[in-house]
Amino acid sequence: MAGSPPIKRKRTQAERADIHDLYQRAVQEVDAEIDFVDREFSRIRKRRASLLREDFCGTANTSCEWVRRRRGNRAVGVDLCSATLAWGVANNLSRLRPSERERVTLLNRNVLDPGPAGRGVDAALAMNFSYWVFRTREQLRAYFGAVRRSLAKDGLFFLDFYSGPDSLRITRERRPLRGFTYIWDQAQYDALTGDYVCHIHFSFPDGSRIRNAFTYHWRLWTLPEIRELLSEAGFTRSIVYLEGDDGKGGGNGVFAPAEVGENCPAWLAYIVAEK
Repeated sequence: MAGSPPIKRKRTQAERADIHDLYQRAVQEVDAEIDFVDREFSRIRKRRASLLREDFCGTANTSCEWVRRRRGNRAVGVDLCSATLAWGVANNLSRLRPSERERVTLLNRNVLDPGPAGRGVDAALAMNFSYWVFRTREQLRAYFGAVRRSLAKDGLFFLDFYSGPDSLRITRERRPLRGFTYIWDQAQYDALTGDYVCHIHFSFPDGSRIRNAFTYHWRLWTLPEIRELLSEAGFTRSIVYLEGDDGKGGGNGVFAPAEVGENCPAWLAYIVAEK
């Protein structure tokens, strides 16, 4: 007698999820980021930027947003991970109009040497603390120097930054989003070396989870160190933009130049370095 056919197990939400899609929805705000870059470049240089390079570009989400803004805008994305770049082509560039898509160039290269296609840019970006992957002063200074040499004569370098006493803590932050929960895990911090290990996890309403969807081995830098290294790399000036307070202990998403910073438990900043 034939047995009953096996019951096919339903895949969990975690098994059906795409970590790159989750990352873009949980971490990136490319529209606000490009608003800032576009506005501050125009304010400082009295002209509009057109050629932007996105270092550590991953899925090139920011590059795609840049070329959507104006017909004359071009973007170059640089990343070492070919698989992540391929995901960006299939899921982000594919959604652009043909005329927009042809204005994005993706380079599977080291940001220390972006090559001819990555030079002469108006604006270079290193966001989501990606440049913290360089864990010695020599390495980070070399990267900053490579960026400076790749900029146009009046080019600007844009970085973001995270600090405050909470950045030193071993802790997890959970943020519910539509259809999943984003978990930021500050897993290890070495007070003697500054070595910093963080993970991103995702959890779902059905109880399933994606652990260590992304893992970062960084150095937790201080803002004075970053500004000193930018200066040592040849940048003439760096401007720090601190996020305003929403009145409830959080940030309001508005960044303005600052000369003095309050030591809030956790704070975000942009840095703009002038060649």
